[in-house]
Amino acid sequence: MADSVKAVVASDEVRRIAEKARLLGIHSMRMTTAAGSGHPTSCLSCAQLVAGIFFHAMNWDPQNPDAPANDRFVLSKGHAAPILYAALAEAGVFPVGRLLTLRQFSSELEGHPTPRIRGVDAATGSLGQGLSVGLGLALGARIESRPLRVYVLLGDGEMAEGNVWEAAALAAHEKLDRLVAIADVNSLGQSQRTMYSHDAEIYRRKFESQGWQTEVIDGHDVSQVLAALDRAQAAKAPYAIVARTIKGHGISFLADKEGWHGKPLSEEELQRALAEMGNVPPAPPVDTRSYAREIVPPKADFPAPPLPSYQLGQMVATRVAFGDGLAKLGQVCPGVVALDGDVQNSTFTETFRKAFPSRFFQGFIAEQNMVAASVGFSARGWIPFAATFACFLGRAFDQTRMAAISRSHIKLAGSHCGISIGEDGPSQMGLEDLAAMRALPGSTVLYPSDAVSAERLVEVAARRPGICYLRTTRPKTAVLYGNDEPFPVPGFKTPRRGENDRAAIVAAGITLYEALKAADELQEQGIAVRVIDLYSVKPIAAAALGAEVRAAGSRVVTVEDHYAEGGLGEAVLSALAAAGTPLAGARLLAVPRVPHSGKDAELLEAFGISARHIADAVRALL
Repeated sequence: MADSVKAVVASDEVRRIAEKARLLGIHSMRMTTAAGSGHPTSCLSCAQLVAGIFFHAMNWDPQNPDAPANDRFVLSKGHAAPILYAALAEAGVFPVGRLLTLRQFSSELEGHPTPRIRGVDAATGSLGQGLSVGLGLALGARIESRPLRVYVLLGDGEMAEGNVWEAAALAAHEKLDRLVAIADVNSLGQSQRTMYSHDAEIYRRKFESQGWQTEVIDGHDVSQVLAALDRAQAAKAPYAIVARTIKGHGISFLADKEGWHGKPLSEEELQRALAEMGNVPPAPPVDTRSYAREIVPPKADFPAPPLPSYQLGQMVATRVAFGDGLAKLGQVCPGVVALDGDVQNSTFTETFRKAFPSRFFQGFIAEQNMVAASVGFSARGWIPFAATFACFLGRAFDQTRMAAISRSHIKLAGSHCGISIGEDGPSQMGLEDLAAMRALPGSTVLYPSDAVSAERLVEVAARRPGICYLRTTRPKTAVLYGNDEPFPVPGFKTPRRGENDRAAIVAAGITLYEALKAADELQEQGIAVRVIDLYSVKPIAAAALGAEVRAAGSRVVTVEDHYAEGGLGEAVLSALAAAGTPLAGARLLAVPRVPHSGKDAELLEAFGISARHIADAVRALL
């Protein structure tokens, strides 16, 4: 139940916030009508809530809205972006006249929020992710020892998403008493009534069952809104304010009416609505100047971590080396944090945890929350590494996609990739992850084959902007490179090369070793081939790769422990085409169908990516 602290708000403060809410509603309707699209009724349901948060509860500097000490606000129901923009404008972040550029191509005020807007930490609009972002912001602030609060406004429709309750559970587990969730229970979704309609008690009980302090209020009664926000500041646990609201509140022909979701008012309807709003200020002239935030990737300025210390030929799994590399990175880069999905003894993030327990966060089996929380960490300037099995990152692809839209600098590590994991079977085999991660704009996709490359590429990932994905392997593999070997990105290594090479085999990870075995077999038959370790799958050093392939007779075989679609082979052919490299022949070897359990060696053979199949593919090109 709600904390027993009583909150009494002065009547003049109530009137001030009520007036702010009225103006926010007017702005929201005006700008969506000007844009010809948007969600004005979704804004009207939360006008009093947003006004109370921005102009009563939040401790922040509108002249420097991204200052690290500021309280933070996350609009999880991102389709209500106009009300957020209206609040920022009324606070003075940018002029009110800029609101009338909503959704224009030249405007930073997009249909859903992105960090191009000052004061916005993450892109929202794919629903259900905002509480996780707020969780990451709150955890980051806590380890910075900053006593700020994070406010997250959710819609009741998005609270059908499991991601919300993943975040709620972890927030309570972490005792984040400076995280406040405000639920806008307006009862209307896009196509029909929401699951629980106006039964706010259900939402209250759900939050309470997770360990939150909660209360239910009338979300249009400003005195109740402000009192609840005041009580949240005295909370000893995460605080949930469940607000009963009306979609389209304050306008007779919109209030609680179905069929208005995502529909702006016509000019005639706008004038009718404004007539019901009381004294309406004149519309300001349109401000055509851009107020977009310049998004500059942070400079990862830290000294080089200690070098690896392996011996050539030593058998070490790249997942183990990833953990060692992450712990070494933590020694020289205090801005690194690690999150794990309850597989720390398989991904080996436990090595980092043992060294830096205050910078490690157990996300449990909730990958969507783990990735979205990483976005919150990144927004505060941390370098988050989030790790789980490669296949389970598929659950969080939308969160990763939104991280790219947020221009986040998150690092993901996927272990246990491909059929080489063996007996666990296809549900545990990451076979789509390269395609998924390659598809993200600005992403970096790294695939180390040995322990040295795995350690060195951890540092590379930390220094690179944007989303970086590091793919690690379960079985042990032999160390191929010296401990001081550099691994620039883009780049590749050529562990086997001769003057009379007749084909090039491009591989990475476990298949690199199969390619080397195939090269030995072919050499015995008098067929020389070069073997390329494509540790940087994206970006690819296309021109240099093309030169290697041309020197090997312009014939290429690619082999990967991944499905063919979107994987290493397609990446190589696209890069060669972009570099203008003519090919005399090409073969792409990949896992051709859904695999099943078995020993790793027999699976590589049965599914066409073993040394024998590679050698056959080379011979077929000659």
